[in-house]
Amino acid sequence: MSQKILVVEDELSIMTLLQFNLEQAGFQVVTAMDGREGLEKAESEQPDLLILDLMLPELDGLEVCKSLRQKQLFIPILMLTAKDDEFDKVLGLELGADDYMTKPFSPREVVARVKAILRRSQQQAHALETKTKSDSEHLGVGEVEVYPENYEAYFQGNALELTPKEFELLVYLVRHKNRVLTREQLLSAVWNYDFVGDTRIVDVHISHLREKIEENTRKPIYIKTIRGLGYKLEEPAING
Repeated sequence: MSQKILVVEDELSIMTLLQFNLEQAGFQVVTAMDGREGLEKAESEQPDLLILDLMLPELDGLEVCKSLRQKQLFIPILMLTAKDDEFDKVLGLELGADDYMTKPFSPREVVARVKAILRRSQQQAHALETKTKSDSEHLGVGEVEVYPENYEAYFQGNALELTPKEFELLVYLVRHKNRVLTREQLLSAVWNYDFVGDTRIVDVHISHLREKIEENTRKPIYIKTIRGLGYKLEEPAING
């Protein structure tokens, strides 16, 4: 059975273009032309992924994203934004979007992004169904514990609430602890593609992780910024 994609876009030409290319790639496509209809269809149709325009009538993309996450509906979201909406891109990620693309975009790249996001989501879902904590891989750094196959992470014994990308980023950092990782490396490993010259998405997710595992985000003891290079996750000093 083909996977279902919900496209919420108020520009008919863009919606038609996306629908055609996604259907050519073998996906079932459901559409909506405003945010309110998109939110309703996200709940009723239960799509495997949501392509969500930022600027929409009725409810904008940010409100739709926020509402879905508040309702504990963790449908993967690919947000479409205008090229100069840097603030809104970041806010969209903070509200739970998994990824974003700027207009104008290549339909072929949209399909590639959709496939990459769905592939990761399927891997996580399969892991949750087949693994238990007792037999799953355990990774740890200081008071951070991660069970990759079971999609669980803990800090000081308390479960962490992480978005899919935050979790993937944390797993990658822990697996490569004590190594300096460039933003480009992290983009390629976690997002499975290259953001040409745009690494803000990594910085946003690093900031989110720090808020959840650092006592003082201004003086992090786990995720260190290596100026001019990238980031490094390391064991905290005994004295903190």
